Amino acid sequence: MEKLYYERPYVKKFEAEVVECRPDKDGNYLVRLNRTAFYPEGGGQPADTGTLGEALVCDVRERPEGIVHITDRPIPEKTLVTGILDWERRFSHMQNHSGEHLLSGVVHKHYGYDNIGFHMGKDEVTVDFNGTLTMEQLEEVEAEVNELIWQNIPVLETYPSKEELDALDYRSKKELSGQVRIIEFPGADVCACCGTHVMTAGEIGILKVTGLARYKGGVRVSLLCGREALLDYRKKLKAVQNISVLLSAKPDSVSDAVSKLKEEGIRKDSDRNRLTRELLVRKAAEYPESDAPVLVLEENLLPAQLRQFCTMLYEEKKGSIVLVCSGEEGLYQYAAGSSTADMRALSRQLNERLNGRGGGNTLLAQGTFQTSFQEIQKVFKEEL
Repeated sequence: MEKLYYERPYVKKFEAEVVECRPDKDGNYLVRLNRTAFYPEGGGQPADTGTLGEALVCDVRERPEGIVHITDRPIPEKTLVTGILDWERRFSHMQNHSGEHLLSGVVHKHYGYDNIGFHMGKDEVTVDFNGTLTMEQLEEVEAEVNELIWQNIPVLETYPSKEELDALDYRSKKELSGQVRIIEFPGADVCACCGTHVMTAGEIGILKVTGLARYKGGVRVSLLCGREALLDYRKKLKAVQNISVLLSAKPDSVSDAVSKLKEEGIRKDSDRNRLTRELLVRKAAEYPESDAPVLVLEENLLPAQLRQFCTMLYEEKKGSIVLVCSGEEGLYQYAAGSSTADMRALSRQLNERLNGRGGGNTLLAQGTFQTSFQEIQKVFKEEL
């Protein structure tokens, strides 16, 4: 099998002979060729996609029998077929993979951390390191990586002998056997790799760190390069501009404007909660003390307000058991409370008879009834 994705990584279109084509259990077809430019998934890099003749190539895998192209239709064996790569996808993978090498190399140089995980997803590239980094440190790494990109240093591919490999200082995530492919950014990084790469660092365009999270005792860094970084910037710039218009703030001041808006919202919520509590206190005072079970219907109470009002009533001895309902005919939210009876048991009984859902603890239960208020009154009276 001739691997054009290594020998001629910029080939977008090629011809090959179909060696084998057989159906798989999912209704697709497994096609082997005598040569291919389609990269099979591996090393954290997704497979290439494209077409083989009229067939869509939706995945490519490396298996014991060779590289298998998964297509949506059969291709006759022993025929010549033209393969066309989705070049935008492939080149994006090349930019991101090469950018990841530079980032990992610079992190290793300054902090000694190893790249222990790499994944190229649909929306971002993630790299896992076995040590901690701050965003400030990553910004310094990002700046150095972009300087290397703009210097347009070459990207070298070699296949050293075992003796040469033993003497070489290079990064690798696992023990390697057989022929090893080395990707080198001179002066920046040397790493064993099976993925596709650009020929010069300048083709990466730009690397942007987009996220940092703690992960398995180390950190997970999210990043984007080249075209994907540009698309991400456009999307985020558009969002900032829209927020800028909505808040009548300059684009570079939207963070302060949002913080101010949030503070105003918190203050208004606090005022609203205070006023609501005062209203509920007044409502609770209207009910006389009682040793009997009490059923209350109130309009427009939110779940938290239901719970709050119910607690006020039973704590102020307005009833031995208090059931507060709010809603509309056919669907009522409820809160049931008591300082003497088990509300979990009562909730189960009421839910069973009133098409209800919910639960709680011994003092307070909350949920919904899908029935009429008349039926709630009837069952409440029968149960208590």
